[in-house]
Amino acid sequence: MALDPRTPILVGGGQINNRDGGTEPVDLIVEAAQAASTEAGSTRLLGRIDSVRLVRMLSWRYRDPGLLVAERLGAPVVHTATTGDGGNCPQTLVSMAAADVLAGRSEVVLVGGAEAWRTRMKLRANGERPEWTAQGDEVRPAESAVPEVPMVFDAHTRIGLDRPAFVYPLFEEALRASSGRGFAEHREMIGRLWSRFADVATSNEHAWIRRGATADEIITPRSDNRWVCRPYTKLLNSNNMVDQAAAVIVCSVGVATELGIARDKWVFIHSAADAHDTYDIVERHRLDGSTALRVAGVRALEAAQIGVDDVDLVDLYSCFPSAVQVAATELGLPIDDPSRPLTVTGGLTFAGGPWNNYSSHAIATMATALRENPGARGLITANGGYLTKHATGVYGTEPPVRAFRHLDVQAEVDRHPTVTARHDYRGSASVETYSVAYGRDGEPERAFVAVRTPDGGRALVGTDRADQLSVLVDDDCLGATAAVDGEGGLLGVE
Repeated sequence: MALDPRTPILVGGGQINNRDGGTEPVDLIVEAAQAASTEAGSTRLLGRIDSVRLVRMLSWRYRDPGLLVAERLGAPVVHTATTGDGGNCPQTLVSMAAADVLAGRSEVVLVGGAEAWRTRMKLRANGERPEWTAQGDEVRPAESAVPEVPMVFDAHTRIGLDRPAFVYPLFEEALRASSGRGFAEHREMIGRLWSRFADVATSNEHAWIRRGATADEIITPRSDNRWVCRPYTKLLNSNNMVDQAAAVIVCSVGVATELGIARDKWVFIHSAADAHDTYDIVERHRLDGSTALRVAGVRALEAAQIGVDDVDLVDLYSCFPSAVQVAATELGLPIDDPSRPLTVTGGLTFAGGPWNNYSSHAIATMATALRENPGARGLITANGGYLTKHATGVYGTEPPVRAFRHLDVQAEVDRHPTVTARHDYRGSASVETYSVAYGRDGEPERAFVAVRTPDGGRALVGTDRADQLSVLVDDDCLGATAAVDGEGGLLGVE
């Protein structure tokens, strides 16, 4: 059966590691776009780009970065867009691009992003600021295609719970609680998981760190692998100190045919779905799971008319080990299957792709791997916020059974139960999960505790008292009784 010429496909992906540093983010994206056109095998492809959609960058702020990229590429762009913060954004941008191509609103879309955080931090340490492109007020800001993920809440702020490096360890300990493992046993498990990710990175030419690491190296605190927030050492956190870019090109089958792009370069975007869990983690039904991820993943697979066992290649968003475990559990994927690793890149610790742009790297790597394995199918999950917003995509080298669909499954997610926030609860409660943040001197500085109240509600409390920190570090306090003061303070743990 003849393909609809508007069928959306990925025809090329490019990735840049700028180890020498100094290059500004938009120029890194230009290099990645040029690499993507090279992979597609078409010198004319860049000249046909009519939309540039870029993930928000943190290392430099542009009013319309897509406009700069288009000018540098010489592309006749009529549309540019950017996003708010969130690691879900790259997959959502690809999904939106595929829908626009199918509907005839665009023909060739460049999706990508970059960070030059390593360079920026080096300059900042010397009191310098990069001389990168500044766009004045005469430049209209690009359209915001994907909104920000809300991450600031009063109940978090009052206890200092203000960053992913503090929140994801809470999910990790919640996973340990549901598994019944002891602290050491659980850390050994996540060490083995991350070691397998490091192994994948060794064979990924675009990974920032390719030397591999044993489980013991990953979980053992030392001068170059300090505690960040228990149970995570530095090597169990994302690696932001990189200068990297990634870009993929989405176009129609009709354009690919017109430009003579070989059929073996085509990767079909079969289906996609987006959803979010409650923005405030206090209201989540569970801290060791994700309703939104499960529903988005299942519905995307159903739209592609396949099951998870039909997927050959997988990349689960990997900002921290807890994110991978939750995704694997919700989607029914074993975490230790050597025939189907849970990453194609090596993940955010080893491959890099920091802040909002990791999944651009994952999608580019996935597409290349699929081209090398004709007939294979791939699954991408992308996560923004605190396991909050989820974007999933199904890809393959064979045409989809039915036309591409980008599903918004939020209504289904919203039908599931939530937990009542008890921010002002005072009295005894049960410790559901907890984490302990460390300073750079290696000493514990603050603890964060999620407690369940007798009526089934949840509250977040914290402490910086040395005696309480000692208890939380030395003892296994999951399920213990905590006394809380109704204002975010932990009075004690028994």
